[in-house]
Amino acid sequence: MWSVPPRTTIYAPGTNADSVTTVILGAGLTGCTLARLLADAGEEVTVLEAESRPGGLCQSFTSDGFTFDLGGSHIIFSRDREVLDWIRQVLGPNREERHRETRCWYRGIYVRYPFENGLGDLPPEDRFRCLDGFVRAVITEELAASRGATEPARHFLDWIQRTFGDGIAELYLIPYNEKIWKYPLDRMSAHWVDGRVPRPPLEDVLRSACGIPTEGYTHQAIFSYPAVGGIEALVKAIVAPVSDRVICDFRVSSVRREKEGFVISDGRREITADRCISTIPVQALLGMLAGVPESVREAGRRLVYNSVACVFIGLRGPVPPYSWVYLADPELGYANRISFPSNYSSHTAPEGCGSILAECTYRQNDPPASMSDGALIDHVLYHLEKMGILDREDVVFTGCTRQPFAYVVYDLEYRESIRVVRDHVERQGIELVGRFAEFEYLNMDGCIRHALDHVRRNGPCA
Repeated sequence: MWSVPPRTTIYAPGTNADSVTTVILGAGLTGCTLARLLADAGEEVTVLEAESRPGGLCQSFTSDGFTFDLGGSHIIFSRDREVLDWIRQVLGPNREERHRETRCWYRGIYVRYPFENGLGDLPPEDRFRCLDGFVRAVITEELAASRGATEPARHFLDWIQRTFGDGIAELYLIPYNEKIWKYPLDRMSAHWVDGRVPRPPLEDVLRSACGIPTEGYTHQAIFSYPAVGGIEALVKAIVAPVSDRVICDFRVSSVRREKEGFVISDGRREITADRCISTIPVQALLGMLAGVPESVREAGRRLVYNSVACVFIGLRGPVPPYSWVYLADPELGYANRISFPSNYSSHTAPEGCGSILAECTYRQNDPPASMSDGALIDHVLYHLEKMGILDREDVVFTGCTRQPFAYVVYDLEYRESIRVVRDHVERQGIELVGRFAEFEYLNMDGCIRHALDHVRRNGPCA
């Protein structure tokens, strides 16, 4: 008969009871960055990770010579020079650079990305429709501004139509966003888009329609990727100086406040700390807290997110010469993006081989949620072969993983829901940092920026 080990109190490796000051929940990119920054500031830190190794959404694996990222393809780029320099310094020489070559698949054509910068690739009628709609949208907005009648977009769909016009919206942006978000666009907030999705200059769209090359999203034009080890190599490099502070296979079941500190338990072991920083999904954190009002739990249930299934494919021979390709057309199957990791580094595939990573976002009742991994792999292979991207006879490796928490969805109730949740958690003295802890759509550079800012604002525990 199995016996349950007695409850014990444990402390950070190599420390004693008096020196444990901060516990960080979650050893993903944000948690590992926080641990390193706080340790550099002289704080005693313990990181608790439910899985067997750090990394979270930035884990990678290598099998049969192919290296893939488990949470979808990640690349290193940023408008934030401080964050970019910090990442490059941490990675050191384990880094290769590439020029972004990204496309949008449109009716059998590889259209330059972003779509509005590739109008010259479209058939003449579609090109005119997109250009006509865009110019009309610009004129309408400028007239409204001149009259002082500009109003904020009512929802995400309204923002797309007003910013890009009906042609670009209907031919590409609406079907693509419906595919990735799995949520009605007129029930999504538009507050998050400005600053994240730049408004294209009219002259760039005109040039692109005339066949004059233009470069959109210039901060992505050159990107980096670890030469060896996939994106997890970045997390490993970040956490290396504090790796002895990470306790894996510690699945937190409860977090409770006692006096001036916290007691964190997995049901068998307990860790005490003066400070608790959470980087795990805030919905999971609410489940670990006692005495949460029903109104707060309900607000947590209202927070909307998508999951992602990643299909990994290794091939004999080359893959298309692109970084990644967006698949807006629903007839192309459930994948909304395919990337080519073998084009990111010279070490991600065996010699003479190429690799593809297909990402399929889904929610609870969407078909990918109920499909077996094997069925989803077959589904993706069928559509990629139909597109002419691969020949099944050349496939030498396949795999599939799923990430329950992948994308934050900003529905119209989002701001009120997250306010209620954050207010309650922060009143307990728990600090929230990171993509799903703050419930913000943060890229890797955004996670690192939030960690840097949090440490600067709050400093090490006194």
